[in-house]
Amino acid sequence: MNRKSPAAKPRHHLDLPAPPRLAKNAMRVTPLGGLGEIGRNMTVFEHKGKLLIVDCGVLFPEEHQPGIDVILPDFSAIRSRLADVVGIVLTHGHEDHIGGVPYLLRERADIPIIGSRLTLAFIGAKLQEHRIAPVTRAVAEGDRTVIGPFDLEFLAVNHSIPDSLAVAIRTGAGTVLHTGDFKMDQFPLDGRTTDLPGFARLGDEGVDLFLVDSTNADVPGFSIAEEDLAPAIDHVFRTAPRRIVVSSFASHVHRIQQVLDAADRHGRKVAFVGRSMVRNMGIAAELGYLTIPKGLVVDMKTLEKLPPADMVLVCTGSQGEPMAALSRMANREHIIDIGEGDTVLLASSLIPGNENAIYRIINAFTRWGANVVHKGNAKVHVSGHASAGELAYCYNILRPKAVLPVHGEWRHLTANATIATRTGIDEDKVFVVEDGVSIDLVGGTARISGRVPAEEIYVDGPSIGVAAEEAMIDRRALSEEGAITVLAIVTMSTGQLSEPVEFFPRGFVDDASWQRVARERIEEGLRAEATKTQRSAADIERSIERSLGRWFERRRRRPVITAIVVEE
Repeated sequence: MNRKSPAAKPRHHLDLPAPPRLAKNAMRVTPLGGLGEIGRNMTVFEHKGKLLIVDCGVLFPEEHQPGIDVILPDFSAIRSRLADVVGIVLTHGHEDHIGGVPYLLRERADIPIIGSRLTLAFIGAKLQEHRIAPVTRAVAEGDRTVIGPFDLEFLAVNHSIPDSLAVAIRTGAGTVLHTGDFKMDQFPLDGRTTDLPGFARLGDEGVDLFLVDSTNADVPGFSIAEEDLAPAIDHVFRTAPRRIVVSSFASHVHRIQQVLDAADRHGRKVAFVGRSMVRNMGIAAELGYLTIPKGLVVDMKTLEKLPPADMVLVCTGSQGEPMAALSRMANREHIIDIGEGDTVLLASSLIPGNENAIYRIINAFTRWGANVVHKGNAKVHVSGHASAGELAYCYNILRPKAVLPVHGEWRHLTANATIATRTGIDEDKVFVVEDGVSIDLVGGTARISGRVPAEEIYVDGPSIGVAAEEAMIDRRALSEEGAITVLAIVTMSTGQLSEPVEFFPRGFVDDASWQRVARERIEEGLRAEATKTQRSAADIERSIERSLGRWFERRRRRPVITAIVVEE
């Protein structure tokens, strides 16, 4: 079949207008996060005047976003219609799917949250920290329920966290299947496979729009089974001469179970380090998703009294987060000093954008003499996302009429689209779009209908959405170029300096020889402004900042410049 590659199509939709009023009996699907990025997954479904939200996650900042805690989806498109929201369906308990829920519930606290037992337990603990009492509704695979005008069916999917669900959404406009995050591990540790018979049944019934995980669409073949990691993990425990530090996601219950089993076999005691790790493993154990042999897990005070060869620490920080336990150990800012003979096991993947932070940690531990075991040198992690072969398999059993690749960067979305067209789906019905682009489903036929705002919303301490890109530019400049404050005493009647300006540089690496020339440039700029009959201190400050900034740009420097004028 001769088809143009989807990559030949334009991938932006910046010129799309706002979507028109939704047609009668139609359904509108609007992703507000998760497209073109790994994180802040959120999709809004509209039908008969009601809204259903699937997932509401966060995106973790990259190095070019200094000082930002997390990044949220943009709620502005639904803010005026929060009363119409009938529920939030959570596919699983990872932060990039549930982390934004507390911020949405701040705006309407009684929106029902629908999810599996473990997912609701994780989000419940998080909401408790935010002092929000949620309205929850537990569901399990095989359940079918009606919420507002949406008929929902939940199917088991295998992922790197237990109790993950896909959701089929049936309306008069057609049927949509949203996979959430999934893979097709045929030998999962908990025996819970992706419900391929359920997918096939839906395919026979007819899937009009398929929203499918794209994260590993550019990885050929099929995912490695979780159980295949056991020999490599066991080898680490068998050969490590001293302490073992294991870093993993605080929600990766299956991986932590493998670590606990290995520790028990080799006679080591385990302590959990990090608030989220302690909280989540406690929840998982209480609900029966994590089996902890009696006496295996101890607190840190007990662990510190043991010989190093009997110690295992399981901690957070697998993505190089600066305040997490692993980073503090690497920087020698933690009570545990990792050194010669210790082993650090990074049992996680590299989330795009975090590579530099993780490699800094690996280098730091290596410098202190530790042996660092990670995905690059041992089989200690397998992804929780379907590879290309698994995606092709799903397309062939579902035979969807239209496809919306979700959860991935542009390269992942495009690779997923290519797989879809190779299985015979019309390329005009494979929608590689970005956050905010809406797709309307009318009588089972999908088409792009418009675009709504879907900006990145920064959380900076207690502030939400206040930090704009201009602030990020200033922060990057401060971190890379430093800052210079210029103090100028000015005779306002003439607009000229009463005495030479003083410079107060911070984080600015240079000798003092530049100051003489810089003063001359400032004085030249002020003389050029002297013809103005009216001037204010603000005008003079701008003139100083402009003159000095231009001079530094010619020297290929861009410090943040702040002028302070004292009137005389």
